[in-house]
Amino acid sequence: MNSDVQIAGDPLALPHLLPPVPAHPATVAGFAGLARSIAADRASWAPLVRYDTTTRWYHRLHSVGQEPAGYEVWLLSWVPGQGSGRHDHGASSGVLTVLEGELTEHTATGPRTLAAGAQRVFAPGYVHEVVNDALTPAVSLHIYFPGLTDMPMHPSQATVSGGAAAPSEVLAP
Repeated sequence: MNSDVQIAGDPLALPHLLPPVPAHPATVAGFAGLARSIAADRASWAPLVRYDTTTRWYHRLHSVGQEPAGYEVWLLSWVPGQGSGRHDHGASSGVLTVLEGELTEHTATGPRTLAAGAQRVFAPGYVHEVVNDALTPAVSLHIYFPGLTDMPMHPSQATVSGGAAAPSEVLAP
């Protein structure tokens, strides 16, 4: 077949009819893919990581666009024993990706271990607590769409089930 011949109806032969490439992801899969691509570019995030034994360290890598269509990308470090407290993300959906180490996500259905490379996707109102239960530090990447504006705290599971609540303080997304 002659490469100069265009086939009628072939959208690849009519580039002016293709939709423009979106400015940022428009689907859950797109945001998960964005997180994986950032994770794969270790040289862009690893030099930024700091560990703090008194507070959770965090750094906003990107903030793209404004409400309601914008999103944010956060880098967080976790030393052993650090946790987020039980919370949700208000009106934001999110993708959590473990870059290094291991984290434990606690939800109403029980704990889930997240090793490096693991991803969790959540919708607005999803309640969880993330903790570094391991003996080594961990690093995670969080993408929020729209950008995070609210992070309501919830009573710990122990309080919900009638036990004593452990104090918690949220210092980062």
